[in-house]
Amino acid sequence: MTEPVINGVPIPRGQLTQINIPISRLPSHTLIDLNVFVYRSKVEGPALLLTAGLHGDEVNGIEVIRRLISEETLMPERGMVIAIPLVNVYGFIHNSRTLPDGKDLNRCFPGSVNGSLANRLAFILMNEIIPHIHFGVDFHTGGSRISNYPQIRCVLGQPMNKDLASAFGPPFIVQSEMIDKSFRKEAAKKEKTILVFEGGESLRLDEFAINHGKAGVRRLMQHLDMKNHREKVQMPIVIQDTTWLRAKNSGIFNSFVECGSRITRNQPLASITDPYGESQTIVRSPQEGYIIGLNNMPVINAGDALIHVGA
Repeated sequence: MTEPVINGVPIPRGQLTQINIPISRLPSHTLIDLNVFVYRSKVEGPALLLTAGLHGDEVNGIEVIRRLISEETLMPERGMVIAIPLVNVYGFIHNSRTLPDGKDLNRCFPGSVNGSLANRLAFILMNEIIPHIHFGVDFHTGGSRISNYPQIRCVLGQPMNKDLASAFGPPFIVQSEMIDKSFRKEAAKKEKTILVFEGGESLRLDEFAINHGKAGVRRLMQHLDMKNHREKVQMPIVIQDTTWLRAKNSGIFNSFVECGSRITRNQPLASITDPYGESQTIVRSPQEGYIIGLNNMPVINAGDALIHVGA
């Protein structure tokens, strides 16, 4: 069997190999590298990829992988783990979702060797990393002001997706079709299964989401027979359909419920008031379900996404 080689570096058995893949150079001539940690067992087995920070402001996933590295829990008894805690270094430095070229990396796959900075980075992931893995978890958070309850997003109609998502054991598994030019979809074209973990809010560390992410990785490694972590198996709630409740008018948004809670049809979920005490609008649930995402901004405009409801 051919030994794996990443960016020209052979990956020996039974040890951690750290690889720095040059990405580009800042105008100041400061080099930017993609730091890749490869944990390879002496025994052959599945190869699992962990990535975070495709969007540079989504710090919870970065912290999940950082802690797993720091706690020295990623060396498998079987197979290989490739961990990339921070993909979009540029966005991380500038607290930004995008790269300096303004592009969203997760809409630039499979990338190109001579394209924009985002396309070049996507090309490296697809050509240096993806060929060596079987499965993966890509860690994300809610966007600016939006907090996501810990969840795995995948295509439930594909048995492998549902099997791996259940093994990860998040509070929710959410049906989510693949987006064109996303990391997940392009990896799927190469017959690699990538799950998307969502938890917390951008630019804010969320201990609850981080702990769910860490426990999920340990459970997944246990399920793949990569390591015996003895992590307690959770029973996720499967969400088949989701909808965002949007503001019908502008004002001050005051939520009555918490992210992750169960709701009933016609239940009052929040109010929207004007700053002068002259009007109030009650936001009610159109259905039974669960709150899987919540807007944390108190001042909102008509049309803003407020509450993400899963059925």
